[in-house]
Amino acid sequence: MKEENQSCIIEIIFVGFSDFRAMRVPLSGLILIFYLVALLGNSLILILSSMDSALHTPMYFFLHTLSLLEIGYTFAIVPKTLEHLLSERQTISFVGCGVQMYFFILFGITECCLLSVMAYDRYLAICKPLQYSRLMSPRECFQLASGSWAIGILVAFGQSVSIFTLPFCGPNRISHFFCDVLPVLRLATADTFKNEVAIAAVTVVFIAVPFLLILSSYVLIIATILTMPAAESRRKAFSTCSSHLIVVSLFYGTTTFTYIRPKSVYSLNSDRFLSLLYTVVIPAFNPIIYSLRNKEIKSAFTKAVGRRKTLLG
Repeated sequence: MKEENQSCIIEIIFVGFSDFRAMRVPLSGLILIFYLVALLGNSLILILSSMDSALHTPMYFFLHTLSLLEIGYTFAIVPKTLEHLLSERQTISFVGCGVQMYFFILFGITECCLLSVMAYDRYLAICKPLQYSRLMSPRECFQLASGSWAIGILVAFGQSVSIFTLPFCGPNRISHFFCDVLPVLRLATADTFKNEVAIAAVTVVFIAVPFLLILSSYVLIIATILTMPAAESRRKAFSTCSSHLIVVSLFYGTTTFTYIRPKSVYSLNSDRFLSLLYTVVIPAFNPIIYSLRNKEIKSAFTKAVGRRKTLLG
């Protein structure tokens, strides 16, 4: 039993984008730009939401947490991807692969849960405004955010341990640019049926169910908004939800097509570029979406710039 649990593989080779040799330098430059935008944009939201008292509300507390997740999400994948694009050695240690997968699952599952919490927050703000301050007290916000993190940590630990305790004594090449769950699982030299069932269960419970909760929240939100007599009230209500809706659509649109689409439409190239979208591009767009459509963040940024000019002057 001891020998069966020991891994024969000491490193994993990424096929990644090796078949696009002519594109590797421009692709790495493009990924680097999106990565820097994601880091700067999300860091800016973290700073502004911490410094400006006007942003010390439940909505911005959850946005603060989302930005933290996006930074972790990209940091877990992008630096290694850039290293592989710019060097001939496209490998990762077996342990390093396990660590990368753990953080990929952690941040991904936590974000799914947090997006549903943010939808619940908007539901309470619009549908139950008189009870909002009681139901979304600082204590409740902390518990909801902590619960999202706890679910992500537990799921990531369970999935990573169940996969990396399997024997890996065969091929060590995966047709991907990071240690995604299914490509790594295919390398295991053992029956993986139980693991596949567990992955399917996680997909349903922690990805599909939060998405259904988000849809349910917005059905109720839209129904409430349409009953508002004043056009200005309807406009403001839609405005507070629009950024979150766009972010949810982008995140779930790409992840759903990547992990739930039929095998008949599977393509290696589309899989890799879809993965680039949700690991690199979307984390860069999210802070832009929230900033461009949000007067409070614009105001906080203007005040922060004004204070800096005053100090320098």
